[in-house]
Amino acid sequence: MTDVERTDAELLTAARAWLAQDPDDETRAELSTLIDSGAAGESSALAALHDRFDSRLAFGTAGLRGEIAAGPNRMNRVLVSQAAAGLAAFLLARTAGDSQPSIVIGYDGRKNSAVFASDTAEIMAAAGIRAILLPRLLPTPLVAFAVRHLDVSAGVMVTASHNPPNDNGYKVYLGGADEGSQIVSPVDADIAKHILRVAAEANVLELPRSDRYEIAPESVIEAYVAQTAALASRPAKQPKVVYTAMHGVGWQTFRSVLEAAGFDEPAVVRQQIEPDSAFPTVAFPNPEEPGALDLAFETAREVDADLVIANDPDADRLAVAIRDTSQPAGFRALTGNEVGALLGWRAAEILDAAAHDEQSASGTLACSIVSSPALRAIATEYGLEFVETLTGFKWVSRTPGLVFGFEEALGYLVNPATVRDKDGISAALALLDVASRLAARGLTLSDQLDAFSMRFGQFASSQVSVRVTDLSQITRVMARLRAEPPAEIGGIRVFSIDDLLGAGGALPSSDVLRIHLDDGSRVMVRPSGTEPKLKVYLDTQSSDGSLEERRAAATTALSRLEEGVRTLIAD
Repeated sequence: MTDVERTDAELLTAARAWLAQDPDDETRAELSTLIDSGAAGESSALAALHDRFDSRLAFGTAGLRGEIAAGPNRMNRVLVSQAAAGLAAFLLARTAGDSQPSIVIGYDGRKNSAVFASDTAEIMAAAGIRAILLPRLLPTPLVAFAVRHLDVSAGVMVTASHNPPNDNGYKVYLGGADEGSQIVSPVDADIAKHILRVAAEANVLELPRSDRYEIAPESVIEAYVAQTAALASRPAKQPKVVYTAMHGVGWQTFRSVLEAAGFDEPAVVRQQIEPDSAFPTVAFPNPEEPGALDLAFETAREVDADLVIANDPDADRLAVAIRDTSQPAGFRALTGNEVGALLGWRAAEILDAAAHDEQSASGTLACSIVSSPALRAIATEYGLEFVETLTGFKWVSRTPGLVFGFEEALGYLVNPATVRDKDGISAALALLDVASRLAARGLTLSDQLDAFSMRFGQFASSQVSVRVTDLSQITRVMARLRAEPPAEIGGIRVFSIDDLLGAGGALPSSDVLRIHLDDGSRVMVRPSGTEPKLKVYLDTQSSDGSLEERRAAATTALSRLEEGVRTLIAD
């Protein structure tokens, strides 16, 4: 939402109006203190109030996400109630009285997740929508699954995934023709209009509420477990595994899936296995962050494990680490692109094995435009379709004929017939299926990565991110790159540049530059959609020579690109 310039008097009036409709004791007390201090002229309090009230958390394709605190620019019960009422109005308008809309609502273990979910259920039920609340805190993929399994109009998941501890969020899925995928434009704008109308016209305390919502039966979770477990065959041999839930909600469901599929229960990181909204053992509850897997590595060394499996707090992402004695921790975390390549190869092999007689395998592999070109190489080798989408599973999941999709930020979709979103639990099972089949042949995931390099080529990837305090810096860099396109990067000549902003074609318009270089390397430049960062994704490849020669060539090219890109995007 566009910032609103307010006088201090107008600011205090807006804050008092918000306070009068806030049902939460904690945020009421916090806001009341700020109002009193602001009214006394305290500059820090007024600055804090301006930050909370001069703009509003925008509802977009990712729903809502932000810090829990009072005010429209924070996550709280007032904002969530407005969002629920607005979403209810959207669903009612969409059906236009032809049928009763329905919604399933889930929540994770973060602060206020349960109360945000129950507020949503009560407001939906009072609006005449069949509201179904999942029976307890559960992973995000369960909501995406339940939208299809229960054949409802929509789904809401209350989660901030792997954000900082005091954040929460509100993620929306659609049923019917959308098949349980996340919303995309222009639906987000339609919902946002309804939310803003509620915010302008209604007092949250006066919104109708009803406790006549349903609690989903355990059979919903059981169906997810059974369908997910069917992805893998009972293993003949298994690697020794350590698992961490990163203080999130993945463990109970993952354990049930493993048991149903006939896999051994892994050793767990005890300090991180139960949900804890404070995330006390990690600075940032994201398995990609440095140090996040330290306790898992420690546990893996203690039990002499071969493999580490980690879910993020809402279990829609998967991190994997393999034994590597050259690393100080004794383990190396695989990149999202490496895991995506392994799982994509698995999907292609399954399709190839299922093809009958002379009929070739069919299906589509998909990944986001910033993910490794390795998946394209797999599709080409097996005669499959390949599709690139904009970043986000709201796009990947909508690919026609999809059999496997991924994005480099640890997101994988291995079972599109069951879930139309990234799913860290089913991906973990699929990865264990690969590892177990290899173990039966005396091989490891490291061996499989080597085999991949020799069959498809060595692919290397990296990312350069620049965090800014002024978003205009990003605008200036993107404008300069368009006005003065580079002729070379790191001494490697530029072959062509695709500008995806308003360009038309297969992809929706997006502020992205895709730069192809003479040696087959690729550079993708885009502003982050969630943080004040400019992100640059680098990909190199080599298909010549021995394994060592391929690795050296790809790594050398990557180093040159990294150095060149830092110069290129300097503002």
